[in-house]
Amino acid sequence: MPAEPVPGSRTWIAPVDVVDVFVYVIVLNLAVEYLPAVITETFTVSLFTAVLLKVVLEVVVAGKDRVKARFKAATTPVGKVLAALLLWLLLVGSKFLVLELVALLFGDRVSLGGFFSVTALIIVLMLARAGVRRLLAEPTP
Repeated sequence: MPAEPVPGSRTWIAPVDVVDVFVYVIVLNLAVEYLPAVITETFTVSLFTAVLLKVVLEVVVAGKDRVKARFKAATTPVGKVLAALLLWLLLVGSKFLVLELVALLFGDRVSLGGFFSVTALIIVLMLARAGVRRLLAEPTP
């Protein structure tokens, strides 16, 4: 679902980004409803949390893609091991980054639980995002 740029205009937010945030809001609010460790005080706070998650996950996915490219480009075993360690550090560290940013920006108004619950939440967010993108993708002729 790539964004179609309008000639002469500048697009800062693509339609796919808006759809991603809507998907994240739905998943986050379902988590709030069914998982006691996940808490948001209001729908507005959950919307802002979804936007934060969208931004952080986009940065993490971009970083992951760069590290994967570095892994593929590595020609020595040491280079591959270092790239693999960097990928592991990025994937694990991103969960702590999410928890810390949520705590910093929203305080007690949002709780995503601990490391394992935020990991599960992020996996479900990414799967839901991929599913919706696939559902909305235009068929290729």
